[in-house]
Amino acid sequence: MITLPPDYTPSEAEEFMNPLQVEYFRQRLLKWRADLLKEAGGTLASLSEGGIHEADVTDRASVETDRALELRTRDRARKLIGKINLALQRIDNGSYGYCEETGEPIGLKRLDARPIATLSIEAQERHERMEKIHRDD
Repeated sequence: MITLPPDYTPSEAEEFMNPLQVEYFRQRLLKWRADLLKEAGGTLASLSEGGIHEADVTDRASVETDRALELRTRDRARKLIGKINLALQRIDNGSYGYCEETGEPIGLKRLDARPIATLSIEAQERHERMEKIHRDD
């Protein structure tokens, strides 16, 4: 088990995906997942409080809209947790931080901004261009 210094931030001067960087991203992903699960627990508690008790039709519609939005948000969080779990698996198998298409390093700035990234910026841009071309057909 590697202990990170409290103020550690990955640097381009280090070897890419050295043990400290890997542990840094593992801890970020684990914290992110824990935060999402905690929020989901709060949503479950609020949704299980019972039905809608508002007498006014407008108030009832507002509450239903809020609940629908909360459920959509939770669904996005559920999908994100799946992506976080896949990123943690990539850490375990040693492929984290490397582009799935090219095998090249994704880059620390991109991983810091989006720790679940699986493609380098260049590969992501190619992917998006191809999606746009095929979507326009």
